[in-house]
Amino acid sequence: MLGVIEVIDGGIGNTIQDSGRTGFRHIGLAVSGYLDAYLARCANALAGNPDSANCACVEIRAVGPRLLIREGPVRLALAGEISASLYRNDDEARKIRAWRSFTAFPEDEIEFDYLPGGSSYLAVRGGIDSPVQLGSRSTYQHALIGGIDGRQIMTGNLLPCATTVDPAEPEKSASTIWSYNRAAPVRVVLGPQDELFQKETIAQLETASYRVTPQIDRMGMRLEGPELMHVLPSAADIVSDCVTPGAIQVPGDGQPIILLADCQTVGGYPKIATVIRADLPRLGQCHPEEMLRFQPVGLPRARLAFLEMETRWSVWARGMTRAEAIR
Repeated sequence: MLGVIEVIDGGIGNTIQDSGRTGFRHIGLAVSGYLDAYLARCANALAGNPDSANCACVEIRAVGPRLLIREGPVRLALAGEISASLYRNDDEARKIRAWRSFTAFPEDEIEFDYLPGGSSYLAVRGGIDSPVQLGSRSTYQHALIGGIDGRQIMTGNLLPCATTVDPAEPEKSASTIWSYNRAAPVRVVLGPQDELFQKETIAQLETASYRVTPQIDRMGMRLEGPELMHVLPSAADIVSDCVTPGAIQVPGDGQPIILLADCQTVGGYPKIATVIRADLPRLGQCHPEEMLRFQPVGLPRARLAFLEMETRWSVWARGMTRAEAIR
């Protein structure tokens, strides 16, 4: 039996995402998927979804949605710097904090708070059962593919849930909040075009701080700080080649742009460095005006950092406990 959630107010910046659409970059299609994969995995784990299931959930980026449960009950979970209000029968608001699962019944309404920056995730038991397109349910708005008609969730959309849940099944709570050391430098591997930058600039990359500007979305973020100097003005333009999420492009003005999940597949600006896989999810939590520093590392250290993050997540998942049900 399927659950159904109606969107009665889509909010702003909210999309359906799973782990992404791989294998199609050769035809110009972005990977998309969660901006913060670890946080999304936390939400899915709290909802009772196995980590291997790649369940789609709602990525909340700005003004959260308002939802109405049409068919259920459904098991939901919220992870991130956000909370919600649950309205049931008597219209009395029950506050829902993040880092736990809860059961919602038909005619329940859920209103999510404003998110000042970063990403939060709403997961549902079994995942959101929107159509699979080219191997993924992830929304990629530039190609109008995935999610619901390839767009942000909108008022009137119906979100089918893959299953309903037995209300007697225990709800879950996180023992600890998943977080990142936001003061630590973002680790990068130099290149692939670091030779097109002055030696002093490569050294500067490790010592300077860069401000996250308001020009930030799922495609990338523009930074502002000390100019990264090319060896020649002409070096600011190259023959377009492959770019990936995490690539740090530097156009002629010397101000870096970090590409994110919805980035294009090719670009003509040289790339001074690439954010390592372990630190890429952290960028999904950046707020405008936040300051970033960078730390170049080698490939062995990058691989080890990823394994350390995977171990840390496994420890977090094992620490979930039973939560008191919300009545």
